[in-house]
Parts: sequence; C-alpha cells; structure tokens
Amino acid sequence: MPAPRFRFTVAATDGRARTGAIEMRRGTIRTPAFMPVGTAATVKAMKPETVRATGADIILGNTYHLMLRPGAERVARLGGLHKFMNWHGPILTDSGGYQVMSLSDLRKLTEEGVEFASHIDGSRHMLTPERSMEIQRLLGSDIVMAFDECPRADRPLAEIEKSMELSMRWAKRSRDAFDAGGEHAGRAALFGIQQGALDQGLRRRSAEALTAIGFDGYAIGGLAVGEGQEAMFATLDFAPAMLPADAPRYLMGVGKPDDLVGAVERGIDMFDCVLPTRSGRNGQAFTWAGPLNLRNARHAEDSEPLDDRCACSVCATYSRAYLHHLIKAGEILGAMLLSEHNVAFYQQLMQAMRDAIGAGRFAAFAGNFRHAYLDGGSHFGT
Repeated sequence: MPAPRFRFTVAATDGRARTGAIEMRRGTIRTPAFMPVGTAATVKAMKPETVRATGADIILGNTYHLMLRPGAERVARLGGLHKFMNWHGPILTDSGGYQVMSLSDLRKLTEEGVEFASHIDGSRHMLTPERSMEIQRLLGSDIVMAFDECPRADRPLAEIEKSMELSMRWAKRSRDAFDAGGEHAGRAALFGIQQGALDQGLRRRSAEALTAIGFDGYAIGGLAVGEGQEAMFATLDFAPAMLPADAPRYLMGVGKPDDLVGAVERGIDMFDCVLPTRSGRNGQAFTWAGPLNLRNARHAEDSEPLDDRCACSVCATYSRAYLHHLIKAGEILGAMLLSEHNVAFYQQLMQAMRDAIGAGRFAAFAGNFRHAYLDGGSHFGT
C-alpha cells in the first residue's frame, strides 16, 4: 500500500494531552512533535543527518527567506527543497505571514497581499496567498501553511479583529490556490492558521471560518509574540478545543521547554521554535535541571557532562569545561555541539511526553518536570 498523503491518528489521551502520529509519504511524525527550524534550508550549525539522529521527524523551512535567497524557482530546478538540503523526511514550510508582522517597517499591507522590501538588498516583492502557495509548491513542501497576517497581541482589539478577518479571507484564497496546484496538492497537506490574539470571541470566529473552509491541520498563530507565558496559557485554555479534534493542532513559534509541557497539557500536537539552536549559538544549554549558561566561569573546571540524564552524543563525549572553553574562545564547534545537544534535548522531552501520555501519567510527569526544570534553572545567567 502506498504511503498516505496525510493521515492523523490519536493513540492515547490523558486529560487534554494526546499522543499519536501523522503519517505522510515521506515518513511518520510522532506527536507531540517538535520541529527544528531550518529557516534558510539549514538548521543552523547542524548537518541534516545530525538533526535526524536527534530524533526529529520533521523540520521547518520558511517561504519568505527561501523566496529571497536562493529563490523558490532555483530550488525547484535543483530538484526541490528535500534534495537541495539533503533532508528526506517531511518538511513544513511557514507561509511568510510572520514576516508580515516582523518586517512592519518595510512593508505595505493591502487586501491583495504584502508588498515589502527585501532585508537583503532592498528589492521590492509582493507576497500574496497565491504566491505563497506557489512558492511552497516549488519548494516541494509536505505541509503547507496558509498565508496570514500575525499582529502583536498588544494591538487594539479593533485592529486585531480586522487583521483576523483579513487572514480568514486569505485562508480561503490559500485553499483555492493550493487546490489548483496540480500534482503537489495531491501529495502535500494544507494547514489553516487561527488568529485573534488573546480574545476568545475572535478566536472562535476564526476557528469557525477555518473549519468551514476545511484544512488537513490547524495552527494557532499570534501567540509567543510578546504576551508572556501566563497570557499564552490562558489563551490555550480555550483556543485548541475550538479546532477539530480529528486534526493536528500546531502552536507556531513555541517555545521554551516549560512552554511545550504546558501547551501539550492543553491539547497541542506540534511545535517549532528557533530557541534550541539560537541558544546553542549563544552558549546556552537546556537540561532536565534547567538551562545553563556555558559562558559562566563556574563551568571552567567542571568535568561533568551538560546533563547526566541526556542520551545525546555531546553529553556522552564532552565536559562542561570543554564546552565552556569553546564558547569563550568563540570556536564554531561550541555552537555546533550546544545546538546538537539542545535539539536532542527537545526531542527527548517530546518522547518523554509521548511516553507519559501513553502511560496515563502525564499530570505527574508535568509536575515533576516543572519542579526540576524551574528550580534547577534558578541560577541561570548568574
């Protein structure tokens, strides 16, 4: 039997937390899943085979960055993103919508789409739902994200409502353009993105609009953009349940390890974030006892591994003292090793959550994790 285009199953639930799998033609994604971010066709400071060895089933690429460099048409001529970057598992591509917000000083927003200046050379470009779908088709994405606008949660409510309504119109245009994409539409999946910031009524209207259009999966957008963990969790107390239970729920751009645990508690199945690799490049490591700053002098003569509970090759091979030396000396290897460890830690955390949900002990796991992680990390940065 050929591999399915997209099939999501829930194997077990524990409270609102759930574990299952997304089966796709390029592989199975175990959920809850964390996607390392490969914005520009690379997970920074890591080889694709190293990323795979950490346990990652899927990675993320970005429409905005890849359309500017090296260009979606060039990637297509070279055989698609998977071949281009030597990643043979599933790839989810962000639609470019987040950049609509983050590049606010360089863009002009209209009903048609977003006209913006490249951050690379100042050249002008137009990104629309139709163009976003075309770029993701040229890249050969397995999970395509609908094009949306992502306003900050602290904007006036009327502005957030107007933005949400625009995103829902763009969602319908994304659906239509994706369906017109020929062979790629028969191989890939399309996810809609719920917007509405922190407002329950707007979130419900957005979910209803997306469900009426119909998508393979549903993302929760517009969080982790400065509102803080408490406000994010308060929104996740109601937003996931508004989305179809038989489809995966993806929380975009999240987050810290304790963010992931709290979001899984509230029914989230998928995550992405630059934090593991960005922190690694800046000398920070995540451990079961909390984050560590390897720049700190206290690690200079510490012969212990980063984390004696971690199964990654970095913890099996290198001491905190050596990693401290690499970071202080500005050696590239330091960024590589800490990035590898951090991505591996995130994958081990996801596996631990999948196991705990399957065993019906997720609440105990979450409580124990928070106690060890938050208390153990109390001296981070000192």
